[in-house]
Amino acid sequence: MEGTSQSDETHRDDHEDDLASARAGDEDAFARLVTPYRRELRLHCYRMLGSTADAADAEQETLVRAWQGLARFDGRHLRAWLYRIATNRCLTLSERRGRRELPVALGAGATEVAWLEPLPGSWLEASPEDQTVDRETVRLAFVAALQHLPASQRAVLLLREVLAFRAAEVAGILDLTVAAVNSLLQRARAAVADGLPPAPASYDGGLDALADRYARAWEAGDVDQIVALLADDVRYSMPPLPRWYAGLADVTAFLRSGPVRESWRFLPTTANGQLAFGTYMRDAERGEFRPGGLDVLTVEDGRVTEVVAFLEADFTAFGLPVSLPVQR
Repeated sequence: MEGTSQSDETHRDDHEDDLASARAGDEDAFARLVTPYRRELRLHCYRMLGSTADAADAEQETLVRAWQGLARFDGRHLRAWLYRIATNRCLTLSERRGRRELPVALGAGATEVAWLEPLPGSWLEASPEDQTVDRETVRLAFVAALQHLPASQRAVLLLREVLAFRAAEVAGILDLTVAAVNSLLQRARAAVADGLPPAPASYDGGLDALADRYARAWEAGDVDQIVALLADDVRYSMPPLPRWYAGLADVTAFLRSGPVRESWRFLPTTANGQLAFGTYMRDAERGEFRPGGLDVLTVEDGRVTEVVAFLEADFTAFGLPVSLPVQR
């Protein structure tokens, strides 16, 4: 049998000291307790709510409620206790905002959700190992598919499959029986599997080259070069607009109908762990390029399989300028 290491004992002692100090009103001690969990809690709230603004609010409310509820915390399983507060807060927010209007009927495999917000790369800052896991669980297709689930199924799926809590722990977090947790998980798995495209194959080797070709083609207004980079089953949507395009012919017709006739500049960034561009359209009256949308690309086998152009994205959250000069 392995004994408890000295470092484990020291960590436990520090935790108990900080908990006692926090209960006595020491905010710095409370910060030391919760800071290791803040990033993952924020990402959990984003997966639950599909909105960075709502997720940030839910994270802050979680910390406030945790601070106010320290007297009722039994001192064990701090992470699970924080997730209990955060998850239930997200469930409450989901109930209050009700069922939001979805885009027009989507075809099989389409995953766009009108209110889904893109996730800045800064939210994924962590160790390389954590970044790899996070990228797969915040991809647009996955987060969008989650939003189609009832909130209780969404919570169970995330707690069990993404965060690896045991069924009994999830039951405690959500005040359910283990049987109810298992039933909700089974239904959530089936629903997500039906609506979620296969995870894209890794395509790191030529991604920079593809990004450069894609941006240059748009800036040159070269539809043929853009289309050459698209998959046959490509999808294109522009939240919050309900219109969407599916298939190479449909997307090509859309591009030729107007967008490529404008003058564009593209700056690369990342969103949801995926290749993205801040797109800027020339404003002749202002004599500058103004934001046109944040385009998030899904790339598989060297081709772009989906473009989601978020027309109302906050460029500053992605490290992008709010305008570009005509000459650069």
